[in-house]
Amino acid sequence: MVNFILIFLCISTGIIFSKLRILPSDAHKSLNAWVLYIALPAFSLRFVPDIQWGLQLIMPALTPIVVWCGAWCFVWLYDRKKQLSSGSRTALLVTCGLGNTAFIGFPMIAAYYGESEVHHAIVVDQMTFILFATIGVMTILRTSAGQSQNIPALIIKKISRFPPFLACLTALIVPLFIDISPINSLLDKLVATMSPMALFSIGLQLKWGAVREEWKLLTAGLCYKLLLAPALALVLALVLHSTGNMAKISVFEAGMSSHVTASLLASQYDLHPRYCSLVVGMGIILGFITSTMWYIILSYI
Repeated sequence: MVNFILIFLCISTGIIFSKLRILPSDAHKSLNAWVLYIALPAFSLRFVPDIQWGLQLIMPALTPIVVWCGAWCFVWLYDRKKQLSSGSRTALLVTCGLGNTAFIGFPMIAAYYGESEVHHAIVVDQMTFILFATIGVMTILRTSAGQSQNIPALIIKKISRFPPFLACLTALIVPLFIDISPINSLLDKLVATMSPMALFSIGLQLKWGAVREEWKLLTAGLCYKLLLAPALALVLALVLHSTGNMAKISVFEAGMSSHVTASLLASQYDLHPRYCSLVVGMGIILGFITSTMWYIILSYI
C-alpha cells in the first residue's frame, strides 16, 4: 500500500508543480539527469551481480526478450500502416518493449501473490534492465544520431560515455573478480531516489490535454504493453511447459506499464516526449485494471 501511495504522490505532486509553475519549465531535465547518471548506474551495480543464472530461470529470463522482440514486430507492422516519424517509432518501441517490472511490478506482485513471491520477479526485472541498458539505449541513441553519415561512430561514442550502460557492463564483469558488496548500503540509498524522482519528472511533463492529439499512438502502445505483451509471455509459458508461480509472475510482469527510465531517456533525446510521458502515466492507471484481469486468467493455469 505504501508503494501505491508513493506512486500517486510523486506523479500528482509533479502535475501540481507543473500547473502552479513552481519550477522552471525545463526542471524535469535536471531530475532526469540524476535518474540516468546517478540512480540508474547504482541500481545496476546493486542488483545485477546478484543474478544466479541457471536452467530454472529460463522462463523469467526469456520473458523480457520475447516481449521486446514482439514489440519490434508490432511497431514494424504499425509503422507500415501509419508511416511514423523515426522519433515516434523509437518512442513506441521502447515504451512497448520495456516494462516497469520493479517499482510498479514488485508492489503489484506483493498485492496479488504475497510478499514472499516477489523474489520470482527479480530475474524478469534484471533482464529488463539489461535490455534497456544495452539494446534499448542503443536504439534511442541511434535514432537521436539522425541522418549523420557516421552513425556507428556516434553511437559508440555516446554509449561509451553513457553511465547506465557502463555500469551494467561493470556489474556483469567486475564481480567475477572483485567483491563489490561492501558498497551495497551506499548503492541502496542512491537506488531509493530513482523511482520517486523519475515519477515526479513524469508528473511535471504530463499534459492531459494532449491525450486527444496522441490517442492513436497511445492506444497502440497501451494495447501492446498491457494486453499483447503478457499474452506473448503466456504463450511462452505454454511452449516451455512452465507452471507454478514463477511462470505466472513472469507473465504478470510482462503486463506492467512502460519502463519509466526508458521513457525519460527517449524524452531527453526529444523522441516524442509528449507521448512518452502520457503512456507512462496512463499505463500506470490502466495497469491496475488489466493486472486484475491477468491475475484472474493466470489463476486458471
